[in-house]
Amino acid sequence: MQKPIIAIIAGGDSSEHDVSLRSAEGISSWLDRERYIVYTIEVKGFDWFAHLQDGSTAEVNRHDFSFVEQGTKIKPDFAYITIHGTPGENGILQGYFDLLHIPYSTCNLLVAALTFDKFMLNQYLKGFGVKIAESLLLRKGQTISDKDVAEQIGLPCFIKPNGSGSSFGVTRCTKSEDIQKAIEFARKESDDVMIEAELKGTEIANGVYKKQNGEVYVLPITEVVSQNEFFDFDAKYNGQVTEITPARLSDDTTKRVKALTKAIYTILGGSGIMRVDYIITQKEGQDVINLLEINATPGMTQTSFIPQQARADGLEMKDILTEIIEGKLKS
Repeated sequence: MQKPIIAIIAGGDSSEHDVSLRSAEGISSWLDRERYIVYTIEVKGFDWFAHLQDGSTAEVNRHDFSFVEQGTKIKPDFAYITIHGTPGENGILQGYFDLLHIPYSTCNLLVAALTFDKFMLNQYLKGFGVKIAESLLLRKGQTISDKDVAEQIGLPCFIKPNGSGSSFGVTRCTKSEDIQKAIEFARKESDDVMIEAELKGTEIANGVYKKQNGEVYVLPITEVVSQNEFFDFDAKYNGQVTEITPARLSDDTTKRVKALTKAIYTILGGSGIMRVDYIITQKEGQDVINLLEINATPGMTQTSFIPQQARADGLEMKDILTEIIEGKLKS
């Protein structure tokens, strides 16, 4: 039998297009070549191109997700989505692959759309008792006065794109006179803007995935110590951060964080690898776990959180990806 053909879908239409391509390189390096035939498909608007084995490219026929290599039509059996932002993190590609009956690596359309909308996700999980920071949402065209932000949310606060898979467009506002400029900056990435109260504490990230047997497996926790005001793009991708895995948390807090990650993944009906980000604050001498956001297509470069956590757990990324792909192909 021919090996299954795996297409790594990368690029996308957000500011993290090139970061996504780096994630694709990581995934490609980990996929088991004895088990799979692997191609990377780069997406940008209506331009979809498969990177072929000889270094050339071939246009992808979006009607059936196929392309031609040396006169032979290639139709992938599985899509590994590693686009950060639209259209891979917000449900658009998930719906497309559902229509074509092609299995894919991530959660479904509904969950992807929900996790992509930071405000709606937080409000939804708040109903299950998950702790979140105070926040408000400005839809497209809506405005708010500096006074209302200061009174309702307080300063400092974070002003960020609500629908975005990146760290672009995020501002930490400490002065009222910077609020409108920050809203305008965030709207370059997303029509909707989230204004969120600042929480002071320890920022952490926790990966989770579903094994082939259906078990939800939580990876070790990473502590994030940014050299900047917050974990911005430079901290995330340009080395201005210290990442400690496993995080320096008490045994009790570690257990509670991992239990919460598993609960959130289960509540959402998660699938594939997801990453849940938190900030640990203090109240009356106790650690309080506050949800920041969920990444449905987390970074997968060689130095990203998920590979770090896998190594800390004694796991191989090749085995994790095989678990995910085989579970989806057989479901």
